[in-house]
Amino acid sequence: MIWPMRVVSNTSPVSNLAIIGRLALLRAKFGTVIIPEAVASELSRLTHAAGAGAIRQALIDGWLTVEPVSDRTILPVLTARVDLGEAEAIELARQTKADLLLLDDSSARAVANEEALPYTGLLGLLCEERTAGRIPSLKAELDRLRSECRFFIAPKLEEEVLRRVGELQ
Repeated sequence: MIWPMRVVSNTSPVSNLAIIGRLALLRAKFGTVIIPEAVASELSRLTHAAGAGAIRQALIDGWLTVEPVSDRTILPVLTARVDLGEAEAIELARQTKADLLLLDDSSARAVANEEALPYTGLLGLLCEERTAGRIPSLKAELDRLRSECRFFIAPKLEEEVLRRVGELQ
């Protein structure tokens, strides 16, 4: 069941899921995902052909949507700490009172935390999907993220999430 939520995403959750062929997990879980213009620009430069195609199709299908940040006043303060895509995602989530913000970068998470914005990252999403039985193996997805996306996962964190979903004793 899809819960009506306003979800804003930064680049990495969308691009990494697209590269490993799992972008549809976002649609199945949230229905619609909103990205700011800077994130759309970053995603348009994705060089992974299949991932880029999946993102283009999601935009065409209308479940991945682009919304501008209406008030850009605070962006210079945010971009002193995080990149433009992250700054716009944080500010769009704040301005629109998003239910959830998708972020992976630790600096961006720190800013979201200071702004009291609810957030999760790619690992959190994949853990939920594994627990719900929508992916057969979290370990396999982590291996693909590492090999295909050059996604860094600290060994201790990987052990923790695999234990949490019952793939490690």
